[in-house]
Amino acid sequence: MAYYYRKVLYNPKDTNFFKLSRSKIDLFVECPRCFYFDRRLGVSRPQGFPFTLNSAVDTLFKKEFDIYRAKGEAHPLMKAYGLDAVPFKHPKMDVWRENFTGVQALHRPSNFLIFGAVDDLWVTPKNEVIVVDYKSTALNKEITLDEEWKDGYKRQMEVYQWLLRQNGLQVADTGYFVYANGHTDRPTFDGKLEFKVTLLPYTGNAAWIEPKLMEIKECLNSDKIPEAVTTCEYCKFVKERMAYEGDKKPTQSDLFGAG
Repeated sequence: MAYYYRKVLYNPKDTNFFKLSRSKIDLFVECPRCFYFDRRLGVSRPQGFPFTLNSAVDTLFKKEFDIYRAKGEAHPLMKAYGLDAVPFKHPKMDVWRENFTGVQALHRPSNFLIFGAVDDLWVTPKNEVIVVDYKSTALNKEITLDEEWKDGYKRQMEVYQWLLRQNGLQVADTGYFVYANGHTDRPTFDGKLEFKVTLLPYTGNAAWIEPKLMEIKECLNSDKIPEAVTTCEYCKFVKERMAYEGDKKPTQSDLFGAG
């Protein structure tokens, strides 16, 4: 059964399940204060511009891997990296890749219906499902997962792995990022952008997810707005602007508290 997205704020007195996306879990990890304003009070962060070029790459990747899915054959990228797998065929693939539906699981201790849309799934001869996520960039260096800001990518994969296991699938601990890096060292553009595609493995650990869901539950049940975190640029902007609007140049204490 698929549950569809509704823009509903959390109500501590409501006994119905509350739908919580993978991205909102990550928002809580980044900044509980921003998360609370979003899910409890209905004040969301300003939306950024859509990454339409990245979306185009994702769409083309899906079309390409779907060709091999239909044939039941390994994609050349899998062969190049010695990965014994083929794109996964499943009746729910289209649902699992659809935004606002995706893979869903009800976490009963928190009464949260968790969902997230996967990019792709592959499967090994041992029927282990591999979570695959498409990424694209344009950097003049080797692509790795070492940068701290890519921790969100890793959590993303771990949530997908957890969701699929909740749906009874045998899921491999190691997932893969299909990373397309656009070449910027060509002498001319000539109306086309060339990419080098790299397959990056990541071994996930979903042990943090269920404890984090209980933290989220506690946060949403509280009437107290969480404190701002020093790493949140959104909270910093709001505090700094409020301080200036009060005709007072903000100090470090104003921005982030005495600590």
